[in-house]
Amino acid sequence: MSNALGRDLAKLVAAVDAAASECGHGAYGQHFHIMPPAGWLNDPNGLCQADGVFHAYFQYAPFDVGGGVKAWGHATSRDLMAWDYVGAPLLPDEPFDCHGVYSGSALVEDGRIRVLYTGNVKLSDADGTYDYVNTGRRADTVYVESVDGLAGREFSQKCVVLASDDYPEDLTCHVHDPKVWRDADGRYHMVLGARRRVDGPHVDSRFCAMHGEGAGRDVGEILVYGSADMLSWELESRVSTPKRFGFMWECPGYLELETDGGIPAKFLSFSPQGLEGGRWDRGNVYAAGYMPVTGDITGGKDAYELGEFRLWDAGFDFYAPQEFTSEDGRHILIGWMGMPDEPTYGNAPTVACGWQHCMTVPRELTAGAGGVVLQQPAREIECHYASVRVGEGSLEVAGDTCFDVVVDGVDGAFTAIVDGELKLAFVPAEGELPARFEMRFTDEGRASAGCGRTVRWEPVDEVRNVRIVGDVSSVEVFVNDGALVFSTRIYPEAYGVTVDAPGACVTYHMLNI
Repeated sequence: MSNALGRDLAKLVAAVDAAASECGHGAYGQHFHIMPPAGWLNDPNGLCQADGVFHAYFQYAPFDVGGGVKAWGHATSRDLMAWDYVGAPLLPDEPFDCHGVYSGSALVEDGRIRVLYTGNVKLSDADGTYDYVNTGRRADTVYVESVDGLAGREFSQKCVVLASDDYPEDLTCHVHDPKVWRDADGRYHMVLGARRRVDGPHVDSRFCAMHGEGAGRDVGEILVYGSADMLSWELESRVSTPKRFGFMWECPGYLELETDGGIPAKFLSFSPQGLEGGRWDRGNVYAAGYMPVTGDITGGKDAYELGEFRLWDAGFDFYAPQEFTSEDGRHILIGWMGMPDEPTYGNAPTVACGWQHCMTVPRELTAGAGGVVLQQPAREIECHYASVRVGEGSLEVAGDTCFDVVVDGVDGAFTAIVDGELKLAFVPAEGELPARFEMRFTDEGRASAGCGRTVRWEPVDEVRNVRIVGDVSSVEVFVNDGALVFSTRIYPEAYGVTVDAPGACVTYHMLNI
């Protein structure tokens, strides 16, 4: 650590981690999902693979199960399924990150892991004039690199490469979450989530109480920067939609997926806050999704065009995903299995054990038709198949906490009941409601397996196949080759899966991880 504060914080975090390891995660601890040792986990950060080892850093508040000042926790894996927590290498120990080492990303180059993140600072508010949206907050972009090579457990002196004063003047104080990549010509690019200030009367908004009156008028956008060395950055472009689409675009990312035609399909990923009306009012408080990109987002506003926004995940627990490229060329996405500012459901059973939230199973991304990205659990999950059962049209299995169920050849009807309280179903059109795929908790009480979760659904004309992955206190559902995905936390009293899909082949794998 670079200073006395950092050394003391490291000792405190290590003590909390050690105490937590003695207590464990309780009855609902996951087997193949990343969890915090103690306290609170949110956004995945710095995802990468180095010399065969996968690294997943994450937002970590070890002292408070409800959140608090963030550090970066660190987990590693050889197979994307079995993860080892190895410490908290980035702590809030400098004046420019004293209120949190916020989200960021990593590149593996020249035998080191190179990181950019946002340093969060809330200035003193003695006179009550700061709103921390337009005044009183700093969000500098900070660079560090590993000093222990590809182990990535220790990092160099921190360096501010973009200060808050360097961002465009019409932005609020909310600029954060750098995601960096290197193009084929060797130039670095970085996207930053931003909130552009717009004067005038605000639009009626359910978000104004949480995010200030500006939440009813401000506009979300993404800043694109370029650099020759990852240290000196210049603004290349500002990306937004012609019509306002939320007041803040968080956790941006940019990816190019191979297609059968050889022309890469390009996508902009982000988490917009403040979407209202229609499907947004019946879904989560915040969304996370992607838009197809035509053209070049680094070339200015006339050089690109954005397509239809699609959700990465339509379930209850998914936000702030990050994508990276593995050493074998796969594009892998991990999301936070949580939801900020959610007033209607929670995770009381794990909170009682001193921890909250986890990551999704790592998902391989491929380009589908019509601007759709297909998601499937990383293939490494198959190495942990312990037993198999097969049924024609139906299957019932009880007792397993970890499983992977694949239902192929669905023709019309599909229903699955997971752990007695979670119903997954293809529902035909009725009245004003379209044909749809539903994830529904049959008991919507706060003390039920869903802890207040109710129903999520998305329109779909047909269901061809469904895959259900369960791990003690989570369920992730992949519909139609992963064109549609639903995720949720679940806290059942008993475990089991029942599938009813006439004419389909049901293959059930018990997992041993």
